[in-house]
Amino acid sequence: MSRVGPVTRWGRRQWDRSRVRAGRAWGVLHDDLWTWRADPLPPSVWLRWFPHGVVCLAALGVLLGDAAQLGDNGGVDPGFAFLIGVAEAGAMVFALWRPVAAWWLSMAGMLVGAFAVRAQMVPGGYEFTWPWTAAGLIGHLFVMLLLALRVRTRVTAEALILTAIPTYVVQGLVGAPSYLPTGQLAVILFTVVAVLGTALRGRREARTQLARQTSLTAEERARRTLLEERGRIARELHDVVAHHMSVISIQAQVAPLLVEDPPDELKENLAGIRQNALEALTELRRVLGVLRSEHPDALEAPEGGEAAPHAPQPTLDRLDALVENTRAAGLTVTTGTSGTRRPLPPGVELSAYRIVQEALSNVLRHAPGASARVHLTHLPIGLRVEVSNTRPKHAPPPSQGAGHGLLGMRERVAMLDGTLTAHPMPGGGYQVAAFLPVDDLTPAPDRAQAPDLASAPDLAPAPDLPPPSDPTPAPGHPAAPHPAPAPPTEDDTR
Repeated sequence: MSRVGPVTRWGRRQWDRSRVRAGRAWGVLHDDLWTWRADPLPPSVWLRWFPHGVVCLAALGVLLGDAAQLGDNGGVDPGFAFLIGVAEAGAMVFALWRPVAAWWLSMAGMLVGAFAVRAQMVPGGYEFTWPWTAAGLIGHLFVMLLLALRVRTRVTAEALILTAIPTYVVQGLVGAPSYLPTGQLAVILFTVVAVLGTALRGRREARTQLARQTSLTAEERARRTLLEERGRIARELHDVVAHHMSVISIQAQVAPLLVEDPPDELKENLAGIRQNALEALTELRRVLGVLRSEHPDALEAPEGGEAAPHAPQPTLDRLDALVENTRAAGLTVTTGTSGTRRPLPPGVELSAYRIVQEALSNVLRHAPGASARVHLTHLPIGLRVEVSNTRPKHAPPPSQGAGHGLLGMRERVAMLDGTLTAHPMPGGGYQVAAFLPVDDLTPAPDRAQAPDLASAPDLAPAPDLPPPSDPTPAPGHPAAPHPAPAPPTEDDTR
């Protein structure tokens, strides 16, 4: 085979590749600049609609100046000069909503005006600023700036190149008899404006991205806090559920022994009850394995020892010990009760204990020198818990992060269909009040006869102090320094 064949095929391949690349480039250019896409200029954060007013006022000046310059000095018919001025000034206003289309309109006005003036030029006559008039140059600067502020950098570069090429062709290749050249100055100014607009656009996008990332970070922190608190509540309530299911299982196992010659149907039913109870315990163990944290907080271990995984959850019977521990930490606490005390469900007693524990811990952290008061009101329909503190004597030490004590309280109360309020008091203190409803105030099973829950999964112990929440202060907690903090909202993520 001769060399001519391979060389020809190689040249054809190169030609085909060049055509493909040119086609792609033309497609990109067509998509970028041949569009009627709306891209309105948003109002300024601080100045609102002031930039729009400045552009419209400048457009009026360009209209009057360009029409006068083309008609008086360029020799163009006044009516035609006015239409050219309307096109260039209208492009400025149009660029506030559709910058790409406005750029085309401004370029068309420049070209029409340049050839209209060139037709009136004579050798040795008046030297007119050409091909860009002074007013047209100012108008196109505004258009380029508004274009660079809203489109991608590639589109801005394409518009700048397609502005420089016609300017070079009209001034350098076509030329005119007598004029003052403005092409070089125009291209330099357009480049500066395009770079400035691109930089401002990049800065605005960076700020928007930062605000979006900050919002996502706050949402993620709130979600993580919510999941942690729900997992903690699930671990605490598991003891209550496991206790009752264990009682059911043992009673179902012992019941046939309490009856002489029990029928087979009774034995089968009781065996089924016991089996269901054991299966429920197994499912609870699996769910808890998903919800619980892999490493329990060190704060939940008793001081000087390891956490007891099978320790029973606290009840209101241990409230006096909690108050004594708080007093030993240096906080003056007074307690009070009203109403007739009745046996409460374990979940209600546990939630009441934890609410008091969290509120007292917040007083210790956020209200140095204040005194606290705990009051329990036993009602026929439930239990009301109130924890209030006086005005702190001095500001608390600074701390970092976001606590979630109030969030935990709200989760506990919402789980029991109760209500919770947390707000500053007129004297400068703070009050947390929760109502835990109880539908059936029947006596709870005797805890002394409760079976050993050795088969229950490992659970973190219930300490007297400190509380299970993050020790970070957050506005709206009880004992925030004077002046009192703003009341928390329902979407509080602490």
